[in-house]
Amino acid sequence: MSNSGSFGSFELNSIVRGAQLTVVGANRALQNPNLFTSELYKQAALAVVAGLAIRLLVAIPTIGIRVLLQFLGLFIDLSETTWDADIIDGISFIENSVLQIPFFLMTFIRQLSPAMDHLFMESLQWVDQTYIQKHKTDDPSQLRAMYYPNLRMYNQQAPSAQKKEPYQALKAFCFRFGKKAAVSLGVYLLSLLPYVGRFVLPAASFYTFNKAVGLPPALLIFGSSIFLPKRYLVMFLQSYFSSRTLMRELLDPYFSRIRYTPEQKKQWFRDREGVLFGFAFAFVSFLKIPLLGVLIYGIAEASTAYLVTKITEPPPEPQRVEEFKKEDIHWKNKHEFVSLPLDAIDKLNTTLKEKRHSATESEVKTGRQFS
Repeated sequence: MSNSGSFGSFELNSIVRGAQLTVVGANRALQNPNLFTSELYKQAALAVVAGLAIRLLVAIPTIGIRVLLQFLGLFIDLSETTWDADIIDGISFIENSVLQIPFFLMTFIRQLSPAMDHLFMESLQWVDQTYIQKHKTDDPSQLRAMYYPNLRMYNQQAPSAQKKEPYQALKAFCFRFGKKAAVSLGVYLLSLLPYVGRFVLPAASFYTFNKAVGLPPALLIFGSSIFLPKRYLVMFLQSYFSSRTLMRELLDPYFSRIRYTPEQKKQWFRDREGVLFGFAFAFVSFLKIPLLGVLIYGIAEASTAYLVTKITEPPPEPQRVEEFKKEDIHWKNKHEFVSLPLDAIDKLNTTLKEKRHSATESEVKTGRQFS
């Protein structure tokens, strides 16, 4: 792969590789026999029930409007008008595309229970085991260090591993997504203004992508978005924002253990944003499947464990975490990773081990721990 399709820090090759990791990661996660337990079936059943509950909650405003319009139909002839259907369609669009209510409710569920955190750690252990199995004939001293044993040492300081009271979960949810929902609704309402409204969404797209991909691509997006219908432009922007939000949520079990400063975390995401966007965007599309969205959310969390082993270095013992954070915010093997054939990405950990100038003897010993 070449990097000719580069948009600033967003490389087309990185986005494609991220989408490929969606498939590979999901496949690896579903092969984990430890997931197919009675507890998993219980979680899967609860996920489907939760998906049904989410659909019903989202449908309540639309159903209420329909009932009200039918009541008005007893006194007003609505057969020759279309405004009633327009109102229902507009409310449904705002719920699903502007406010992204189904997506937000799915993330609220993870605030209630540490199930997603446990799923991530269980899947990370499985990724380590499959890595050892694939390289069992290789020189053990040349294998990468394990991720699960050391990351497990950080469990006690991980808020995502703790069960929350419903009030605390609701408070955390509102703090995270209340502002985002308000901004999305505000921008959409401003786009309805006469004369200037048509420029609101293109301006929002320019502001967003200028920070992410640079000025020339942002100007291109701004120019083309002026001619796009408002509905499709909203769906495009919200898909982008949903992908970023989903990726941050899926990585929460990792970041709740490896505590980066806000500036370090910003740099960490900036170095990996192409792969992260491609990975999350593919899952965002699947999350829209009725009823199964929450179940797919769980598969996405399990797949993220595989993703972490490809875009980060194995974590050290907690006492050495500060040095690790300073170095790992930059993705050193990015270009090698996106250039390799898909069936060779597991070899990158082995071929680059000799290049790690920060490796110590303790890390090598950790890499030999196969139990």
